[in-house]
Amino acid sequence: MADKLRIVHCFRSPVGGIFRHVRDLTEAQVAAGHVVGIVCDSTTGGEFEEHLFEQMKDMLALGIHRTPMQRHVGPGDLASARRTYRIIKELRPDVLHGHGAKGGAYARLFGSLLRVSRSRVARLYSPHGGSLHYDETTATGKLFFALERSMARFTDCLLFVSDYERRAYRRKVGEPPIPNMLVYNGLRAAEFEPVLITPDAADLLYIGMMRDLKGPDIFIDALAAAGPRLGRALTAVMVGDGDDLPRYHAQVERLGLQAHVRFLPPMPAREAFALAALVVVPSRAEAMPYIVLETLAAARPMIATAVGGIPEIFGSDSLALIRPDPLELADKMSEALADLAAYGRLMPDGAGLRARFGADVMAAEIEKAYFAALDR
Repeated sequence: MADKLRIVHCFRSPVGGIFRHVRDLTEAQVAAGHVVGIVCDSTTGGEFEEHLFEQMKDMLALGIHRTPMQRHVGPGDLASARRTYRIIKELRPDVLHGHGAKGGAYARLFGSLLRVSRSRVARLYSPHGGSLHYDETTATGKLFFALERSMARFTDCLLFVSDYERRAYRRKVGEPPIPNMLVYNGLRAAEFEPVLITPDAADLLYIGMMRDLKGPDIFIDALAAAGPRLGRALTAVMVGDGDDLPRYHAQVERLGLQAHVRFLPPMPAREAFALAALVVVPSRAEAMPYIVLETLAAARPMIATAVGGIPEIFGSDSLALIRPDPLELADKMSEALADLAAYGRLMPDGAGLRARFGADVMAAEIEKAYFAALDR
């Protein structure tokens, strides 16, 4: 078997953490001499994501292929699946790596179809949270987890980005009957350089997708509650986009905060970090969020919720972690802003972060998983 592989990454939405993960992974794989391509949805993302694609296109020998993929299961899935399968078949991958629920389903099903007519294709799946966020007691959750159990026979390896995600899979789907690995998300070396804030920086920063799962509403409610405790109106910057953005604008206006909250479109995280003294990640659910790693690597103090894999970054007993609750967040905002220097000492050690969450470590472990899947 050749040392160099034809690798295709398949995922639905080119935004947020999954897109970040794929970008870092493809960059490392190309540097290692592999031939790489991407297949993803064409209906999501905006100018920021288009700029990222433009930066990537020259290094991906198998190209960037975008085709409509709907988020939820529905009648349009059949046409979408046909289009996606034709694209993947033409790319002739040795490795088909699916990310998220939709990408994982496509990669495993289409990889299995390709194996009927040609040599072995390794089929790998990284959930990145995805359908694992569903409640296993609901009808929707039971359906998704039953489908996930049935997909195991079409999977060569599961790649989990946090131990929380692996434990959630075991609890909701069952013990994986196939090889599986824990490989943490990783950052580039340059991202471990500190970011300094601007002279006119706001107090607080939210950066992420504008959807309730990520907690922008919690952030806004906490902002309103924390101001009176410090005896002044707090200022905030909210960076991101999403279908629920108009609702958060309305929430800010309803609470009388419009003079103190600035909404900005998506931008590189390190640019956003310079805009505020304290970063807040108020998510209701996560797997292993890049934004937490990026914030800490940039030596910025932050408050985060103790959900998903976040405690694996901080340590489960960290005083920087809270529940996804507005009043608890307001208390922590007040405490941190009262003495940011003292609060900053609660953050994890930078050298330890680099050793555990480097992109080089991530890419090397995933490459091992690819070759092991092809050898089986």
